Amino acid sequence: MREKSYIIVLFFALYSCLVIGQQPMSKADVLFFEYEYADAIAEYRREMVQKALSNQQYLNLADAYFQTGNFNDASETYFEVYKKDSTMSSHHFNKMLQAMTRTSGLDRTKAILATRTSEFSSELLENADFNFEIRTSDTIASNFKVFNVDGNSPQADFAPSFYEDRLLFTSSRGSSAKSVYEPSGESFFQIFIARTDNQGNFQIANPFTDIPNSSFHQATPYYSDQLKHLFYVSSNQEDGEMLFDENGKNSLAILMANQNGSSRFVLKNLSTSFYYPFYDAKSERLYFAANIEGGYGGTDIYYTLTNAGVIMSAPINLGPRINSPGNEIAPYILEGSLYFSSDVFYGHGGMDIYKSEMDKDYNFSIPVNLGIGINSSSDDFGLIVRNNGDEGLVGYYASNRPGGKGKDDIYGFQAEKAPGIRTIIMQGQVVSGVSSDGISKARVLLVNSDGATIKEAYTQENGDFRMEVPYQFPLELKIDKERHSSFSDSFNEVELDSLQTGQFRVALNLLDDLVEEREDQTVIKLQDFYFSRGSSRLNAEITAELDKVVEIISMFPQLQLRIESHTDSRGGSATNFRISQNRANAIRDYLLENGVSSSNILYTIGYGEDKILNQCTNGVYCLDFLHKKNERQLIVILNYNILY
Repeated sequence: MREKSYIIVLFFALYSCLVIGQQPMSKADVLFFEYEYADAIAEYRREMVQKALSNQQYLNLADAYFQTGNFNDASETYFEVYKKDSTMSSHHFNKMLQAMTRTSGLDRTKAILATRTSEFSSELLENADFNFEIRTSDTIASNFKVFNVDGNSPQADFAPSFYEDRLLFTSSRGSSAKSVYEPSGESFFQIFIARTDNQGNFQIANPFTDIPNSSFHQATPYYSDQLKHLFYVSSNQEDGEMLFDENGKNSLAILMANQNGSSRFVLKNLSTSFYYPFYDAKSERLYFAANIEGGYGGTDIYYTLTNAGVIMSAPINLGPRINSPGNEIAPYILEGSLYFSSDVFYGHGGMDIYKSEMDKDYNFSIPVNLGIGINSSSDDFGLIVRNNGDEGLVGYYASNRPGGKGKDDIYGFQAEKAPGIRTIIMQGQVVSGVSSDGISKARVLLVNSDGATIKEAYTQENGDFRMEVPYQFPLELKIDKERHSSFSDSFNEVELDSLQTGQFRVALNLLDDLVEEREDQTVIKLQDFYFSRGSSRLNAEITAELDKVVEIISMFPQLQLRIESHTDSRGGSATNFRISQNRANAIRDYLLENGVSSSNILYTIGYGEDKILNQCTNGVYCLDFLHKKNERQLIVILNYNILY
């Protein structure tokens, strides 16, 4: 098993050292703290014979197994801690799931994740579901031409960056300007520059000399064509000496160098390390990774607002759609797509490269794993990509996959289109057709051309919903909720594309808002309407109300109706029976002519003057408005109690 990427080990060490040293350390703890993981494992095993290890020491042991590639022992050791203390930090929980995915498969990982779903954001769970699904499909099989760059060394080479027509990268290869960094046994990181050939390879690399010399780390460069400035990270230092915080920690700061070779600190905090700066000229945002306290896991991706590179805001976390309980690093934006690397548990190995689309408001889509080919079961990180004219796209990233030349190697690739699958986002709000208030817990389905449901979700308290699936067309959107009307619509390719810039607003009607109780039965709620005296001819007032019935039946086609007609007591009894039956039949005929099925109307009945509601019976004088209370037409729902 190849050892972990050194840059990943460094990130882990900077994070884990915050939770060590708060209690007396054993010899094994010291070895662990000094990154001597193999020796720490052996010492922890000896110490546990003498006395039980603390939960923290068991986590250290599990981490040491993890860092040395012993994922089976790491998985079981993490799980032993989890069984005793299910409040394990989300960062270590992520490592446990990573190890389990490698050794026990996705099913066990999903089962353990299900025990803590209430503790994680809906975004993380949706990201996991999506990426688990595409891992088991052939959706993202990559046909990119990936190659190991000729100029790699036996040491660590990583963090490629475009520099006009050349390539910058970070390396621990030997240099007279750098001393040895004890944890790695290699030189402190230094930035190198190389000229690439037409195939994207380079043979010779030289130290980059357009920034001030340093005896310590200088790494992860990014050159801004717009600003003509170089961003990079460096060990905090002053007058040639490292600076340490009150806990003895040295961290990494971000600097910006101009074309004259002078540089200044942009982001600096002795207790916080910053990595992988990326400047987005369009938004004037400086993106970076950092281990700022209060994040979602290990290192998260942040940005600050700038004015031509001058910091204008505090760091802003990209949030749970991008950041996870693991480590996120190496942000890179091209044409509205954010590429970054993460060791979240639903990846293929350690660090994997992901792609997320950004809309005009800088909201992010589900990060999609770029798949085997770009990614591997090892650490893959720090992708950059750009258009190369008629030759398509050219890109680079780092990996410690087997078969390389050093601890981390730079890999290149060429492609006709950007890596990563395309997705479709359906988002909007479901509201009440009466009040326009949001409807919660409405079911939302996306159905493919074969009629299979490919995504199911439920609306939030305010009626909002958001669904994301691999790009395909046509798609049908269905929305329903018990006692409510339903919605259904299909979309072709052009319509789906247009939807990516907008939101749905779908109105559902609650049946309870459309019915009422009258005369001890459930009827469709209508305004009272009247026929001309002695007539069964429909007028505009009547048809306007009957159109409401047509609409309600279209929304609730399972309803079964009885149409009742009643007259007042004026006129002969036999005549009133005939008139009321004719009126009921006229209502039925209109509904049938306008789309209501005959199966919805079980029968019609004219009651004449049999069911007078007041004292206005035969021979009793009443004002006209009192007689009208008896002249009524009711659309009775016969199966209401059965349905609901």
